[in-house]
Amino acid sequence: MNEKNASYGLLSQTSDIGETRNARLQRHLHPFVGFQWLKAGWNDLAHRPISSLTYGAGIYALSITAIVILVLYGHDYILFPALAGFMIIAPLLAIGLYEKSRCRKHGEDIGLRRMLLVRPAAGPQVFFTGLLLSLLVLLWMRSAVLIYALFFGVRPFPGLDEIAGFLITQPVGWIILGVGTAVGGLFASFGFAVSAFSIPMLLDRKVDALTAMGTSMALVWNNLVPMIVWGGIILALFILCAATGLIGLIVIFPWLGHATWHAYTAVAETAS
Repeated sequence: MNEKNASYGLLSQTSDIGETRNARLQRHLHPFVGFQWLKAGWNDLAHRPISSLTYGAGIYALSITAIVILVLYGHDYILFPALAGFMIIAPLLAIGLYEKSRCRKHGEDIGLRRMLLVRPAAGPQVFFTGLLLSLLVLLWMRSAVLIYALFFGVRPFPGLDEIAGFLITQPVGWIILGVGTAVGGLFASFGFAVSAFSIPMLLDRKVDALTAMGTSMALVWNNLVPMIVWGGIILALFILCAATGLIGLIVIFPWLGHATWHAYTAVAETAS
C-alpha cells in the first residue's frame, strides 16, 4: 500500500490510512513559512498586475451578485455561512491565478484570457472536485439552518439587523455563536484540508479528484503546524476583506491565489 506513483511523486490511488503519518510527506517547514509564500505571491501579483487585479475584480463582482440574489430572494439567513463557505470553494475559483504563477515559474508570461481559459492537466476531474466542494458548502449552510431551528424553532428569520444584535447582546446568542463557530470550524478545517493542494495539483498533474483530495489531506496532516498558521493567515485576510465590504477581494484574492501556488510547490512537489 506504500506504492509511490512516479507521475506525481505523492500518494498512490491505493494509499491507506497509515500513509497519512508518513515521514516522506513531512517537509519540516518553518511554522511561519506562510509569510514567505505571501511574499512570493505578491511578486507574482506585481508582475503584470492588471490581469491579476482584473481577475480579483471579477471575483468581487460575483460575490456581490451572489449576496444581492440571496437578499432579494429572502435567503439572507444563510448569508453568514455562505460567506464562510466561500473560503472552501475559493481554491477552485483561483485556478487561473495558479496558472499565471505556474507559467511565470517556467518563464512564460500569460494574459487574462489564458487565466480564464485554463486547461488543467487532470481535465474534467477539476469540475468533479468543484462539485464535491460545492456540496460541502451546501451541507455547511444546511447545518446553519438546523442550528437556527434548534434554538428558535419554526419562527421566521427576523432579519440580519435583529439577529446580529441578539447574537452579540444575549447569553443565548453567545451559545448560538459558540455552537455555530464549533460546527463551522469542523467544516472549514475539513474543507481547507481537502482543497489546500488538490486544485493546484489537478492543474499541474494528471491525477483523479479523490486522490488529489486525499493527498491534500495527508500533506496538511503531516505538515500541521505551518498549515495551521497558513490557514490562520488566510482567515485573517478574509476577515479583512469582509471588513472592507468585500472590496478587498480585488487585491487579496489574487494575492492569496498566487501565494497558494507557492504553498503547493513547497509542500506538494517532492523529489523522487
